[in-house]
Amino acid sequence: MASITLDDVTKEFGDGGDAVVAVDDVSLDIEDGEFVVFVGPSGSGKSTLMRMVAGLETQTDGDVYIGDQIVNQLGPRARDIAMVFQNYALYPNMTVEENMSFGLKMSTELSADEIEATVTETAEMMGIESLLDNTPGELSGGQQQRVALGRAIVRDPNVFLMDEPLSNLDAKLRTTMRTEINRLQSDLGVTTLYVTHDQTEAMTMGDRLVVLNYGELQQVGTPLACFYRPANRFVAGFIGSPSMNFFEGEVADGTLVADGFEYDLSERMRANVGDRTAVTLGARPEDYTLSEAPTDNGFEVVVDVVEPMGSVSYVYVRSVAASHDETFVVEVDGQQPISEGEQLHAHAPATDVHLFDTQTGETIHQRELTDDAENALSQPLENATAGAD
Repeated sequence: MASITLDDVTKEFGDGGDAVVAVDDVSLDIEDGEFVVFVGPSGSGKSTLMRMVAGLETQTDGDVYIGDQIVNQLGPRARDIAMVFQNYALYPNMTVEENMSFGLKMSTELSADEIEATVTETAEMMGIESLLDNTPGELSGGQQQRVALGRAIVRDPNVFLMDEPLSNLDAKLRTTMRTEINRLQSDLGVTTLYVTHDQTEAMTMGDRLVVLNYGELQQVGTPLACFYRPANRFVAGFIGSPSMNFFEGEVADGTLVADGFEYDLSERMRANVGDRTAVTLGARPEDYTLSEAPTDNGFEVVVDVVEPMGSVSYVYVRSVAASHDETFVVEVDGQQPISEGEQLHAHAPATDVHLFDTQTGETIHQRELTDDAENALSQPLENATAGAD
């Protein structure tokens, strides 16, 4: 097993004035055995960053270490890594057993009996021992993904690299495979880098998230830390689904005046805002309530769309007093009766609100959390249970 260090890593495509910076001066330390998820939108640089760790891309500047060895000049095979991709990359004319053993035959001095035993043991671990004589075309998408994972595991590498490995699976199978990958990584203890654009995958997998946008590192932290303590507006809006609602406004005399409502800032908010005037208020859908009666710091809204999801409903509303028709989303109990066209009052308590500098996007005020929830932010997922006030 091995740690990974990225030291001021930059990747540019093209030359001179036409160069595009895909990864911009990223430094990162990943511990031996850690499961780290690179997450960001398309074009954020997450796959390029992983490909530089793999040796499939050469960095323009900076150094990559695996363990205590600098690997800038080493090819992928010499880095002792195993990769799993979105398209599985299985050989269609080979059986499952031949696909899984191919890398071992090419890169080790194991005997035929040892290779067979390793493949059989791994196939049993992956639940595909009955498929060893099948070809990929005879397998379902989930079975093919298990074969691809098994092929990586048999090599016993120092590092696993997984680039959007679940993108081609349906929603139910993605959930199953997320659990499988988490279990395997925990059992094997292999340092793992996982790339995804999917916020649900990001929140449910990995010890830490590395959030990227336009090639720049936005935040590194546990999933709960990125959710409850976002470093900036981008992270706040990207992590979590549905995403956080934002309202730009101007602060005057302790009140944030936005298009369609006013919000009286608490004493702690005012202290954090300081002398700023352009401030954006952010609150997550689950932190709003909808009621028939007016509330302090609430405002009147009209319901545009109701999306029943079972235990909860997502209600898209717009401010009655706003000069535009933009909606924001509120999460309510699935049994709360709400109809399209209904006029209600929306309210988010001051304890649940974030504030951001509108010009820079940086977070200037964080929501409140209980002491137990605050302590949970630095813990791995299996030990963390956060609860807000």
